[in-house]
Amino acid sequence: MTTITPFRINVDQADLDDLQDRLARTRWADQIPGSGDTYGVSVDRVRHLVNYWRDGFDWREVEAKLNAYPQFTTEIDGQNIHFLHVKSERDNAFPLILTHGWPGTFVEFLGVIAPLTAAGYDLVIPSVPGYGFSGTTTDAGWDDTRIAKAWAELMSRLGYEKYGAVGNDGGAQISPELGRVDPEHVVAVQVSQVYAFPTGDPAELADLTDEEAQSLATLDWFVKNKMGFNILQSQQPQTLAHAIMDSPAGLVGWNGQLLGPDLDDDFVLTNIAIHWLTGTAGSAIRHYFEKSRAEQPTGPTTVPLALSGSVGDFHGIRRFADRDHSNIVSWRTHEVYTHYLHHVAPELMAGEITEFFGQYR
Repeated sequence: MTTITPFRINVDQADLDDLQDRLARTRWADQIPGSGDTYGVSVDRVRHLVNYWRDGFDWREVEAKLNAYPQFTTEIDGQNIHFLHVKSERDNAFPLILTHGWPGTFVEFLGVIAPLTAAGYDLVIPSVPGYGFSGTTTDAGWDDTRIAKAWAELMSRLGYEKYGAVGNDGGAQISPELGRVDPEHVVAVQVSQVYAFPTGDPAELADLTDEEAQSLATLDWFVKNKMGFNILQSQQPQTLAHAIMDSPAGLVGWNGQLLGPDLDDDFVLTNIAIHWLTGTAGSAIRHYFEKSRAEQPTGPTTVPLALSGSVGDFHGIRRFADRDHSNIVSWRTHEVYTHYLHHVAPELMAGEITEFFGQYR
C-alpha cells in the first residue's frame, strides 16, 4: 500500500447545513456576571466565535484557499495520511517536513510556504494521524514514536534521501523523535519548544539562570492554570469526545482555550472547523492518551537540534533540554508573544528555518 493519491477538500453541503443548524441552536452555558475567563473560556468568547462561524466565516472560501496547495493521501502502517507537498521551483531544493500539534492543524504552517519554497525548500506538511483530513485513528498506539516512523516512511516514499524536520507544539515532540528513529536521513531538527522538564530533584533547580527561571515560572503558571486539558485528554479522552463531537459550540469552548483571542478569528475557526468537519475532534485528543502510555525513549537525541521559540510561550529550560538532547546547536527566543509563531510571524520563522537548515542542505 504505497500509492500516493492526489486529494482535494470537498466538504458535503449537507455537513455545512447541519453545522449551521447546530450553531443556531446552541444552548449557552451560564456564567457568573463579571467573571470573564476566571473559570475558563468565557461565554462571551464562545458566543463571539459561534456568531462569526455562523455569519462571517466562509468555509468554501477557506476550502478554495487550502485546495490551492497540492495535497495527497497515502496509507502508512494501516493509517490514512493526508499531507501537503509543495515543491520549490529552484534547482536542488532541500526537503523539510513540518509537523503541527493540538489543537492546531497543518494550517498553522501556511504562512511559511511561500517564503520557504522561494528560498529553495520542498515542503511536506502532513496532518497527524487522528487529525483533520488524515481521518480518525482506527487502532491504538499512535504515539510520537509511531508517528515519527510513519513520517520517515512518508519521506522515503516521496524519494527524499536527506531532509530536515520542523515542529511546533506536539510537532515539537514528534520532530526530535523523527531524528531519533531516522538519523541516517534527518540532517537536523528545528522546533518552537523543547519539552524537557525537571525530575523533581531540588538540586536540579539550583543556580538557575534568569532565562531558565523565567521559563520555569511560565511553565509553573501554565501547569497551575491551564493544564487540565492535558490531564483529561491523557486519562479519559473518550469521556470528553462525546461532548466535542456533538456540539460545535462545545468544540469552540474546548479548543478555544489554546486558540486564544490573541489569534485572528479566521485562523482559530479554520483549525476548529477542520476538527469538526472531518469528525476528528475526538480522535485528535486520543493522541495525548497514547503519548502518556508510550514507552519512553532512552538516552538523548543526537541529531542537531535548534530552538526558535517565543519569550511569551513556554519554549524550554536549557539545562533540561541539554540533558535530553545531546546536540543542541542553536537556542533562540523572539519577542513575539504567541504559541503559533509560524502563523503569527511567518517571515521571521521562514528566515530562521532558512538560516538554520542552510548549513545542512
